[in-house]
Amino acid sequence: MSDATWIVTGGSGFIGSAFVRLARARGWARIVNLDALTYAGNPENLAGLAGDPGYEFVRGDICDAPLVARLFAAHRPEALVNFAAETHVDRSIHDAAPFLRTNIIGTQTLLDAAREHMQSLDAAGRAAFRFLHVSTDEVYGTLGPDDPPFRETTPYAPNSPYAASKAAADHLVRAAHHTHDLPTLVTNCSNNYGPCQFPEKLIPLVICNAREGKPLPVYGDGMQVRDWLHVEDHCEALSRVIAAGRPGETYNVGGGNERANIHVVRTICRILDELEPAPAPRERLIVFVTDRPGHDRRYAIDAARIRNDLGWSPRIGFEAGIRDTVVWYLGNPGWVERVRSGAYREWLDANYANRKEVAP
Repeated sequence: MSDATWIVTGGSGFIGSAFVRLARARGWARIVNLDALTYAGNPENLAGLAGDPGYEFVRGDICDAPLVARLFAAHRPEALVNFAAETHVDRSIHDAAPFLRTNIIGTQTLLDAAREHMQSLDAAGRAAFRFLHVSTDEVYGTLGPDDPPFRETTPYAPNSPYAASKAAADHLVRAAHHTHDLPTLVTNCSNNYGPCQFPEKLIPLVICNAREGKPLPVYGDGMQVRDWLHVEDHCEALSRVIAAGRPGETYNVGGGNERANIHVVRTICRILDELEPAPAPRERLIVFVTDRPGHDRRYAIDAARIRNDLGWSPRIGFEAGIRDTVVWYLGNPGWVERVRSGAYREWLDANYANRKEVAP
């Protein structure tokens, strides 16, 4: 067990909570989790750490500079891992303001606090400290069917307010390294999936709706391609970046599992039909609806740098990972019901109610 302390922001969300659970299980560090508990933050994701002396939860906003400064002063962390972000593209289309505040202003607030913290450290402490900013492949824009996957040198071309806010944050992190010599690291990951994902995202939305016999809305023709990465593989990659990544560097993290959205939906339907047979195949519930504005056609990640430099590669294949994910949701109906609050249902109505059915 390491005696290091890491501050993790957004540690009650989907990816953040998976990282915190794995960090404590593997003994990577003591964790201080700063999370504002907005709609996607769920303390229940970390209920298993109750009573763990190596875990502390602090409810708060990363834009609260005095609070962030107090946490640095009190815990003197060896690393800060920033998961805190507004992440859902459709929400950013409806209202971009929260994305600008959290993803841009919040990131700069953390960078400022980390700079102050660095000044309080001795030479060994400064050499050891790392600021890891967890970002997305969406900053790179979209790919054609035959384009090579995104590399770390791919020019940024964000196509949604969400992606633009994350791109701005990435640039601020880069600037902090080059201007202030802050030992930053940036990771750009592909689409994550796995347990505890908030059910407005594609995979848990389809699982939940299909179980209840509700329509399965698929944007456009469903042929948008994503590179799917199991959340535990992602967390393992992040631990390698903290341990061995070169300050100032960016590492792309991908699962090597390109799948069209419609393929993912049909795969989930087949697994559910096998595990919980229904009177009719669940694929009949698929409804193609009006595509969202500016919907990127394809994402794909070239993860050669992290594989060659840090020795990381994904372990969980998509077919096994998606089956395990379906099984988890089937086995945790209470969790699903509790997170599907009134606010969640209002969001579904706002996003899908007025979308017209279209031919695939």
